[in-house]
Amino acid sequence: MSRQITASTCCYCGVGCGVLIEHDGERILGVSGDPAHPANFGKLCSKGSTLHLTGDLNARALYPQLRLGKALARGRSDWDSALDHAANVFAATIAEHGPDSVAFYISGQLLTEDYYAFNKLARALVGTNNIDSNSRLCMSSAVVGYKRSLGADAPPCSYEDLELSDCVMIVGSNMAYAHPVLFRRLEEAKARRPQMKVIVIDPRRTDTCDLADLHLAILPGTDVALFHGILHLLLWEDWVDRDFIQAHTQGLPELKSLVRDYTPQMVSQLCGISVEQLQQCAEWVGTSPSFLSLWCMGLNQSTAGSAKNSALINLHLATGQIGRPGSGPFSLTGQPNAMGGRETGSLSNLLPGHRDAANAEHRAEVAAYWGVEQLPQNTGLSAIELFEQMASGKVKAVWIACTNPAQSMPDQTAVRAALQACPFVVLQEAFHTTETAAFADLLLPAASWGEKDGTVTNSERRISHVRKAIPAPGEARSDWAITVDFAQRLEKHLRPEHSSLFAFETEAQVFDEYKHLTSGRDLDLSGISHAVLDAIGPQQWPFPTGAREGTARLYLDRAFPTATGRAQFVAEPYRAAKEQRDARFPLTLITGRLRDQWHGMSRTGTAAQLFGHVSEAVLSLHPDELRRHRLQPGDLVSLKSRRGAVIVPVSSDDSVRPGQAFLPMHWGDRFLKGGVNTLTVPAFDPLSKQPELKHSAVRLEPAQLPWHLFALIEGDVQQNFETLRQLCETFSYVSFSLTGRERPALLIRAASASAPDPQLLREIDQCLGLNEGPVLAYDDPRRAIGKRVRIEHGSITAIRLAGETLARHWLQNLWQEGRADEQLRRWLLAPLSAPPGNANAPTAGNSIVCNCKNVSQSVIEAGIAQGLDLQGLKRSLGCGTQCGSCVPQIKRLLTAQAQPVAINP
Repeated sequence: MSRQITASTCCYCGVGCGVLIEHDGERILGVSGDPAHPANFGKLCSKGSTLHLTGDLNARALYPQLRLGKALARGRSDWDSALDHAANVFAATIAEHGPDSVAFYISGQLLTEDYYAFNKLARALVGTNNIDSNSRLCMSSAVVGYKRSLGADAPPCSYEDLELSDCVMIVGSNMAYAHPVLFRRLEEAKARRPQMKVIVIDPRRTDTCDLADLHLAILPGTDVALFHGILHLLLWEDWVDRDFIQAHTQGLPELKSLVRDYTPQMVSQLCGISVEQLQQCAEWVGTSPSFLSLWCMGLNQSTAGSAKNSALINLHLATGQIGRPGSGPFSLTGQPNAMGGRETGSLSNLLPGHRDAANAEHRAEVAAYWGVEQLPQNTGLSAIELFEQMASGKVKAVWIACTNPAQSMPDQTAVRAALQACPFVVLQEAFHTTETAAFADLLLPAASWGEKDGTVTNSERRISHVRKAIPAPGEARSDWAITVDFAQRLEKHLRPEHSSLFAFETEAQVFDEYKHLTSGRDLDLSGISHAVLDAIGPQQWPFPTGAREGTARLYLDRAFPTATGRAQFVAEPYRAAKEQRDARFPLTLITGRLRDQWHGMSRTGTAAQLFGHVSEAVLSLHPDELRRHRLQPGDLVSLKSRRGAVIVPVSSDDSVRPGQAFLPMHWGDRFLKGGVNTLTVPAFDPLSKQPELKHSAVRLEPAQLPWHLFALIEGDVQQNFETLRQLCETFSYVSFSLTGRERPALLIRAASASAPDPQLLREIDQCLGLNEGPVLAYDDPRRAIGKRVRIEHGSITAIRLAGETLARHWLQNLWQEGRADEQLRRWLLAPLSAPPGNANAPTAGNSIVCNCKNVSQSVIEAGIAQGLDLQGLKRSLGCGTQCGSCVPQIKRLLTAQAQPVAINP
């Protein structure tokens, strides 16, 4: 078939980039940025630009699978049998235990039409508010912050404000990694206007800090104290807009009384910054002509997340910096359609159209529109509460869609126990490889990116049409269609005498029914349809009936959707994070993002190219902490919290303060035995119910695991992955990753206190293809050391080192270079496994800095040694010329090379 181009949007973060999908009608062949899309103007990050590489069919759920008992394996089913069975179980459970005995847990990655179908199913048909989204883990504190302070969950800004602001404050966000396309836009704006001030507030010195004029490395969790300290100085110096405060706000006297105690000296001690830094920050905020704040998970994922959001918005209200270009509070959404979920009411406390489930008038409005007698009054369960009630037996059937709670929820030991205890778990998912899939009694294959049609809303309230390019593989179906099909079957049990609530045949029909629930509301999008978006392109709400274009900024008239029309100053004192360091757990664990991975890696974890920058879970510690614990980089440690432990290697990282540790949040049990969230705390904010995933108390203990294993295998990565995962379960430490671009391969690192049974190694070798054929082998049973290398057509295709793994870097380099020389044979027959000479030096220099152009650190360093500057490196090597995510790291390499070397006399 001829090549075709379909305009759609990226399925990763909330920037909402437009993409052009190249395909032949059956397969996706490539992807590029859409120059016409106003969110990105053709730019893509390293994740978005490799979307076409994440379509491994071996990882996809292709047909329904059902099991009739927890102890049994799932067997292949058909759609009719699977959905009839699900409807029978849900109906029987509701009949015996009531509608609140079932629940739905959905995702910020669903389309708006999917969200709406699920909401109508739960509330209008089942009669429960037990429907929550993984956005509870992401943006629910921002929802509370906007609603309490401004009256509605409505980010008031536009992306163009990044270019127009005189002072940009980035709080709790490594924007360079989490929202790189927006960060590039900010970077370019500052290059054009160097007088723009950029303030970064983050406990770590991240890549985002490279752009900062001021980095406030506050102690984790002290944001409220910092914001109150800034406001204290704004009031003291009279850097406030008294006219705006008088005419458009309320509540300042109470807040003023509170922040009086947050003196510079007190805040300096609480936050771990200098008084001078605090004063400089307050001056820039108070005296800049325009002030924009950007924030993400560092503020939201906290037991004080709502207070942090409101305390930040207080600064905008005090300075009048809202409702004008370059100004305002602007939350950066973590998922592609978390905003659409908030709009459709896909949190347990919300209803469609920015309504509240606790509001009787709101319930009556939605019930009347849906044509049902009433909506449920009982408070719905938020994510943490939902899994607690699954564990206690109160929730007996749960429907999970497009999310992976067995990786993403805190306190994984408890979450997995809850999934195991729940009598009936339905998982509607595109990938059968997720950690949650192991707990599913019914697995329903869902369509994924490029295979479905609908809408999403990005961080700036812009709605885009997501277009289908190719058919979904196997028997996978669109999420809204699965939901509607199930709902129609359940209706026969719950309301057989009534006409169907779910008479939908297309996505457009679902959207058109939903949009009228927003008419007259703050988010009015009654003038939007799929056809309108196709005709005039993505649009920002509100977009009421009759509108010709969307609304770029809110509150230009300084009228706020509160009872009084005034914005509200919120006075809440600083409260420390729930779990503090103590003698037993003396380190604070911070979690965050990697540049080239996304969330739980169900999609990015299928693309070997995306492991080039960081290939495994590594705990970052300040050099002083390494010395204190007598550790060397690469040593394995047992990292323990009050909830569990994981074993990880350590690295030296002076971007982390002493007393702190950093671990990327992406590594679940599939890639790291136990997974990062085995450690994290389930305590949550009392208003937003968002858990404190960012901040846990931990301790380190050296892992005494002298027996090591390293393996590499080319070929069918996903099939080998699943088999080898099961075989490696007995090892204390196991880490999986992918490597290679043209020749993807699976990498395994494992360690144990003693050598395993030889039969296990034979089974591993069988999976690796090392039991027969062109295999070089060496065994030393006395020392439990074994070496296996498979060579085909002069190249290494599989490796297994057992006992110790000194040669792993050298062998991996030989594999990458596609050669197997005489040195390999001499090494193999030697009694020790060390490689020739210094060939096994750590390969940090070979890590990929520029993923887009496949440029390694060593190549960039060689270019710098030849005298190339940043522009020269871009011209010569191409690094930094595509998504630009690697530019901060390249700048650090340039700085490091430029530093003079001390010469001993």
